[in-house]
Amino acid sequence: MSFRSLLRAGAAVFVFAATGAQASSLTWTSSVGGAPTGVVLENFDTLAVNGASASQPLTPTGIKVQFAGTAGVVQGGLSGRYAPPSLSGGNGAGFGAGGGDQANGANTTPYLTTGSLTGGAASAMTLIMPFEVKYFGLLWGSVDAYNTLSFFDGDTLVGRITGGQVATLPNGDQGPGGTRYVNVTSTTAFDRIVATSNGWAFEFDNVAFNIAPPPALGVPEPGTLALLGAGLVGLGMARRRRATA
Repeated sequence: MSFRSLLRAGAAVFVFAATGAQASSLTWTSSVGGAPTGVVLENFDTLAVNGASASQPLTPTGIKVQFAGTAGVVQGGLSGRYAPPSLSGGNGAGFGAGGGDQANGANTTPYLTTGSLTGGAASAMTLIMPFEVKYFGLLWGSVDAYNTLSFFDGDTLVGRITGGQVATLPNGDQGPGGTRYVNVTSTTAFDRIVATSNGWAFEFDNVAFNIAPPPALGVPEPGTLALLGAGLVGLGMARRRRATA
């Protein structure tokens, strides 16, 4: 499924405007299945499991992952602490080894968890992007209302979204229906994403990003714009003929 098609399909379910200092900056779509194509994909499989330290290398796509408090790279599940995102409906497409697809079921590869602010006052998972972006997607596992994703341009908050805004029932469902692929677009470029959670935990994997903003929903296709331009030119010529007649 193309990135544009995915956005249009998801928009039928969820489309929101962010609230906060820059209320019009963020919009997003959320769907149980599907993953974008035509953008940069990162699965975090090169990071060391339980390697919650600043010594983690850059990912192959250039993302720097920073940990605080009880955040870390995990694999599998730990009761009461974290559970892997669920793969279904093609949301693992392109995120497997060598660019292949991941099989449906519980994610068996490394993924990221924020830990909990209740377990560590400064717990957070921070992604420092290799350049400013205007699109970011992630596989958001067992969505809880108290999960929060904040977007920054340097130290300036661009906007934030919560689990309560991307799922109808954000109750930590660990099955396929509780995992969402969330696509976030912004009118303001951002270079840092911070994930936090007031409880155990905010788990995610399989992020996607690009440099330029994706086509806005409802914007005419290039062919339509070309026809419109040709029509305007023709109209102008017709008016000129009448003026000289």
